[in-house]
Amino acid sequence: MSTTDHQTVQNEIAALATTEQSLEAFMQRICELLNQHFLKYNWVGFYMVDPNDPNTLVLGPFIGSITPHVRIPLNEGICGAAVSTGQTLVVDDVNSDPRYLACSIETKSELVVPISVNGKIVGEIDIDSHFPAAFTPEDRSLVEHCAALVGSYMESHPS
Repeated sequence: MSTTDHQTVQNEIAALATTEQSLEAFMQRICELLNQHFLKYNWVGFYMVDPNDPNTLVLGPFIGSITPHVRIPLNEGICGAAVSTGQTLVVDDVNSDPRYLACSIETKSELVVPISVNGKIVGEIDIDSHFPAAFTPEDRSLVEHCAALVGSYMESHPS
């Protein structure tokens, strides 16, 4: 997809932030839209910090194959690393990254973007692709925008 298409999807997701009635529904729609619009996004999901165990991520809404990783300690995996460091991680070849927790033998690359609420990391968006080096700077920007929208949604709709 071209940058224009990324912008179109970004605008569509931004509009959802004003209409979705719940955080779960908003996150699920983000997963669906990203998966539908970008064929290389083979698994799209959220992991959120467990409020009862702040050292663990818990699987939230997702689209794709069922994963054995429904709980991930913050000191494990690319997901744990992104949340622990508060940094977006783009891994072009998961098999060359020792942090990778294998979910599917088909996964070749991964993009993980932390979600921040009032300056605190509360979770992340995780995208796996069956293609090596699948994620462009435009993909990163789009997913970072989605993460920012989820953080803003959570700030304006405290649970």
